[in-house]
Amino acid sequence: MNYLIIGGVAGGATVAARLRRMDEKANIILFERGKYVSYANCGLPYYIGDTINNREKLFVQTVKGFTERFRIDIRTEQEVTAIRPDKKEVEIKNLSTGETYTETYDKLVLSPGAEPLRPGIEGIGSKKIFTLRNVPDTDTIKNYVNTENPKRAIVVGGGFIGLEMAENLNAKGVKVSVIDFAPHILPGFLDPEFSGYVENVLADNGIMCFTGVALEGILGTGKVEKVQTSRRAMKADACILAMGVRPNTGFLQDSGLEMVKGTLLTNQYLQTNDPDIYAVGDCAMVTNRVTGAPQWSPMGSTANIAGRIAAMNLAGKQVSYPGVMGTGVAKLA
Repeated sequence: MNYLIIGGVAGGATVAARLRRMDEKANIILFERGKYVSYANCGLPYYIGDTINNREKLFVQTVKGFTERFRIDIRTEQEVTAIRPDKKEVEIKNLSTGETYTETYDKLVLSPGAEPLRPGIEGIGSKKIFTLRNVPDTDTIKNYVNTENPKRAIVVGGGFIGLEMAENLNAKGVKVSVIDFAPHILPGFLDPEFSGYVENVLADNGIMCFTGVALEGILGTGKVEKVQTSRRAMKADACILAMGVRPNTGFLQDSGLEMVKGTLLTNQYLQTNDPDIYAVGDCAMVTNRVTGAPQWSPMGSTANIAGRIAAMNLAGKQVSYPGVMGTGVAKLA
């Protein structure tokens, strides 16, 4: 059996490892657009803040270790640009050489993840505007903080990543303000009463949250000097965009796979409308275990569990994914 896996972080790496344990003879090829596989996204802010002081602790497995232990063909810095279900093939671009080639499959797993939102506003191309999604992003931010010693930073977005970034920048001595268009922080997880409590705790620790505030522009001559909001301009040496993510599924638009707002629809076995194509992680819609309604859950925990179940189904079992509870955990202040 010939398996192709697109994406090598939480979902894709889990599928690959579990599938190898269940099928020792399978041919498994994993494509990853970046340089690294199988790392802990949740730990990235804490490496910037020195809570995690060893960069190697971010990695669950390396390419070399993955290849030697599981005998999986890991191809990093190679981007899948299209899939052709009628031919059961994918098109890949080697980002190092520019070469384009194809590979065929019996079963295909989609786990390309998601990408940060970057609004089309004035000054969005300025220097010192950062997003945090992968290891290179982390290295860039950490290097900037350690070498440039910024005094003030604005974090745009009061979700998990935004608040964790605020906490860790604050731990490095940066004066941090958080702005969010929602009426309170963590709007998808906490009600206003609990959010108010969290905002007060953050304020007591030097992190100010401004809610009901929209980002309108980035001001400065070639770099961030101020962040223009719907209330006023706020002085800053850096701006962290943590406004959310969108599924990285643009290359699938002509594939015939069913999607809602760019998110792949799957059944209880993690199959798309093509039974030979599975989807897990941030690119896929799952089910809320309480309501039974479709839910997007771009969390590493969801990707890991779904990846294990998808691998079992790929190997011939029939295991249903029961859905997500919609819970989350964050350490703040």
